[in-house]
Amino acid sequence: MRPIRPLVLACAAAALLAARPAAAQMQIPDHFENLQVLPKDIPKDTLVAVMRSFAMSLGVRCNFCHVEREGTGGPSFNFASDDKTNKRNARVMLRMVRNINTQQLTQLPDRNTPPVSVTCLTCHRGLPVPTTLARVLTAALDSGGAQAAVARYRQLRERDLASGRYDFSEGSLSELARTLAAQGKTAEAATLLELNAEFYPQSGQVEFQLGEVYRMRGDRDKALVHYRMAQAKDPNNPQAARRIQELSGGAAPAPAPNAPPAPPRPRR
Repeated sequence: MRPIRPLVLACAAAALLAARPAAAQMQIPDHFENLQVLPKDIPKDTLVAVMRSFAMSLGVRCNFCHVEREGTGGPSFNFASDDKTNKRNARVMLRMVRNINTQQLTQLPDRNTPPVSVTCLTCHRGLPVPTTLARVLTAALDSGGAQAAVARYRQLRERDLASGRYDFSEGSLSELARTLAAQGKTAEAATLLELNAEFYPQSGQVEFQLGEVYRMRGDRDKALVHYRMAQAKDPNNPQAARRIQELSGGAAPAPAPNAPPAPPRPRR
């Protein structure tokens, strides 16, 4: 019997666990048909564990890949059927992961110990289709404008902050705003940075970036406000002092010693 390598657990979209794991396991036959990537002699309990790993990594259930039988009075699946595209895609992803783990990563000249390997969770993080916060917010921007992106961010943050599905760190919104500003979408960039400042009120870098965006927009007064807030929050930022001097036409004021931190912004 061939050993089940860790890479077998590393697929993208595969046959998945049903709502009730015990019920799903009872449906799995003792002898399997149409296995093309997983070993044909894989033990039943091992197969169930593999399916469970797929389900948890993608946040889905058996019917994501498997054809459900009708008129059975409860969940029942034709596990051998290849009628669903997701199941066919799963085989492609399994082979891709196998190639990455056994061919690509093994070529690293100074590989970590223990060796790094990729799994379903590496990309999916509980999502059926891998994506990033930036892509989700960009889609919201394109379809409904900046306020739609703000609403989507709040919704995702409230629902998924603890799940790890998206990167809600300070840098995530800042980088998206940087990309938008480079595309000339400075109004949208400013809106997202104001949102970022709400959740990271002590960040001097977000304030400095806001100053940069408002400077790009030709709004000297708002730019100065944010540069000064950046300096108050991060007195050691020479860029903020330089910008203040450029826009005010004089020397940048030195921050008061032991100045209290700026008050947090109110949540909108």
